[in-house]
Amino acid sequence: MSTLGWITAASVLGGVLSVVFAALFALSARAAWVPMLVSYAIGALLGAAFLELLPHAFEGSMSVHAVAATILAGIFGFFILEKLVLWRHCHIEDCDAHDQHASTHDHGRSGMLILIGDSFHNFCDGILIAAAFMESTQLGIVTALAIIAHEIPQEVGDFLILLHSGYSRTRAFVLNLLSSFAMFAGGLLAYFALQSLQQWVQGILALAAASMIYVAVADLIPGLHKRTELRATLSQSLLIALGVSSIWMVGHFTRQWGG
Repeated sequence: MSTLGWITAASVLGGVLSVVFAALFALSARAAWVPMLVSYAIGALLGAAFLELLPHAFEGSMSVHAVAATILAGIFGFFILEKLVLWRHCHIEDCDAHDQHASTHDHGRSGMLILIGDSFHNFCDGILIAAAFMESTQLGIVTALAIIAHEIPQEVGDFLILLHSGYSRTRAFVLNLLSSFAMFAGGLLAYFALQSLQQWVQGILALAAASMIYVAVADLIPGLHKRTELRATLSQSLLIALGVSSIWMVGHFTRQWGG
């Protein structure tokens, strides 16, 4: 099979398989579990941002300050984007979006943001897959498998956030599946214009990390503070730690296996 064929197959299957495997768990979870499992999603988001995306962004960049500025700009940009969503709800829903107790979800705000960040992440994964296959088929296969393994715990977190944000299970699955095709777009563009795209990788990684940090810290963590009892706090803390640990373990073992 040609290099382009390998890139196409790996990027499409990589995105689809990670979403399907994650859906087997996330979409079968009972509705009552979702608020508790949001804690796991917070850990997975922060783990992916700080243990995987940001180290790659800083290591591959010629300027640490440029990456840091991109993260800051990304967080500010997502703040403005969320304000625009709130403004829209103020006009069509009589400002219910500002009332944190008006409903059990957040009118899709965190879900929309995580889909944007996940698309950036998938696009960048496609670029990395293409670069690896253009180096060697073996390296490309190892990289694609590592990305699939890395994506599964993060996709579980994304599904949980979408459910928490008020999306139906079917809509959450379809939107995550559509987002996964950004991996194919990144791989295809990288194959035809790899040299010009390489300089964009660190910026894309930084923006993806910014979206994950913003959603976890600004949208999800405040909801955990509504339950102040010791048992709930311990449960939330353990699940956040589990989310971080799952990202670390997958990253650690796939790097050892690949390297």
